[in-house]
Amino acid sequence: MTIKQYSTLFALILTASISAQKLSRTEKKIVSTIEKNNDGAIDFLEKVVNINSGTLNLKGVEEVGMVFKDAFDGIDFETTWIEMPQEMNRSGHLFAETKGTKGKKLLLIGHLDTVFEEDSPFQTFEMVNDSIAHAPGGNDMKGGNVIILYALKALQDNGLLKDAQIVVAFTGDEESTGKPLSISRKDLVDAAKRSDIALGFETSTGMNYATVARRGSSGWAVEVEGKRAHSSGIFNEETGAGAIFEMSRILHEFYTDVKGEDLLTFNPGVLLGGTFVNYDEMTSKGDAFGKTNVVAQKAVVKGGLRFISEEQKARARVKMREIVANNLPQTSASVSFTDSYPAMQPTEGNLELLSILNQVSLDLNQGEVLAYDPGKRGAADVSFVAEYVDGLDGLGTMGSHAHTPQETVNLNTIEALTKRTALLIYRLINTK
Repeated sequence: MTIKQYSTLFALILTASISAQKLSRTEKKIVSTIEKNNDGAIDFLEKVVNINSGTLNLKGVEEVGMVFKDAFDGIDFETTWIEMPQEMNRSGHLFAETKGTKGKKLLLIGHLDTVFEEDSPFQTFEMVNDSIAHAPGGNDMKGGNVIILYALKALQDNGLLKDAQIVVAFTGDEESTGKPLSISRKDLVDAAKRSDIALGFETSTGMNYATVARRGSSGWAVEVEGKRAHSSGIFNEETGAGAIFEMSRILHEFYTDVKGEDLLTFNPGVLLGGTFVNYDEMTSKGDAFGKTNVVAQKAVVKGGLRFISEEQKARARVKMREIVANNLPQTSASVSFTDSYPAMQPTEGNLELLSILNQVSLDLNQGEVLAYDPGKRGAADVSFVAEYVDGLDGLGTMGSHAHTPQETVNLNTIEALTKRTALLIYRLINTK
């Protein structure tokens, strides 16, 4: 389904579903509780931001997890810390759960890790003005975790979770997913299989948008071999074209022949070529040696592929393999692929969820909520469960410059987004 098609479908659903509504007495109590707890929510956010939890800081990720664990224990959730195998070099996941049979069964997704490791100079929560704070991981995505916690706290404080099934899943390695995925995402997928709806709290793209689709992510690599020889013989029958010309041909044909499908993109992120080439997968660093009078015998490129469906991914891979196989003289080439995040497609169920969120937002006088362009979003944990449940993402905090030392979180929006989340959850767990 293209962007235009799902936008049209959402407009039809939206028109059919919107009607003037007011908050119920119970919903007003939820809103009031969130207002009373908002200062505590911001203090909690500052606390967890100031604990470094870069993905490779395993102890730091677990420390943040334990802070959230204590908070979920405090609102009567059953909490579990799930360790990952030592050889994966990844911290564990925090799951918190209420077990019931009423309404829709919900899976709420966040993550504990950030991109800022222990050696990063960006480590602490600092106010910029009365509403904006510099906060490493505050926007992506400790703020989203806090919204989940304080929305559920408001519901629990009002006695509204007594017979609900809600699973909160905070992964410890979203920013650099542990391999194999069959282990690192097993618990998340298992939780999805016993849920009806998944709500992801990655960075919000604004009060007026939510994510109904995210593109999947896949890695690719091309390796080319040429014939090492004196450069005076290049292009002749015996020497051929050399590895670098062959790699140039491949990349050019990727650009001209694979590019073009809606929401399909692919990027060569690193390229090395010469007489000798070394590349370290762990550090993403490499070096090359070559001389201008020697025909290159080796070239390597590493890249990423983004796609909106498994079918689109498969089509792109077929074309890439065909191009790689059509070699210039005296060269050979191979392409390999590695899977990472699957795609979250813009399904009708996701759009129906968006219409419910939109109604909640209108009832709170927060304005209309529309589907965000999936071409502008990266992959996220919600993608791993999209095959099994209807879902929304982008429900977390607002801010700017995520993944950079300038990352900010807008504290003035946390209260409003927590209200929206709490009422969305309340309405879903009271829907058959």
